Amino acid sequence: MPSSLIEVRREYTVAEEVAIIDAVHDALVAAFKIPLGDKHIRLVSHAPHRFATAPGLEQPELYTLVTIDCFAGRSLQAKRDLYAGIVGRLSDLGVPPNHVTIVVRGIETENWGIRGGQAACDVDLGFDVKV
Repeated sequence: MPSSLIEVRREYTVAEEVAIIDAVHDALVAAFKIPLGDKHIRLVSHAPHRFATAPGLEQPELYTLVTIDCFAGRSLQAKRDLYAGIVGRLSDLGVPPNHVTIVVRGIETENWGIRGGQAACDVDLGFDVKV
């Protein structure tokens, strides 16, 4: 049950925003093996002056930060697959690969409240976190 935040530095059309969200979600499904319907993703568009980037980017307006909070336990290979999947899918949408930063924060299931206020460690999640 990853909870993801995509932050961008420009306005996109509704169709482009949906495509960006779907790109991140599809990469999560492929790499972390989450259920297709497990979609918790937000996209926030910042005014460029409120979202500084490293100098030297060719197209700083396309810089994209993806932060993913997820249950701890994913393997390094699953994370590598996720990074490559997100960058590849966003590249297909015109975001240069070197303009994407991804941060994954693995959080123990006891620190997630889900399904009516239960600790995630007490719930059958319906999928394996150890991928």
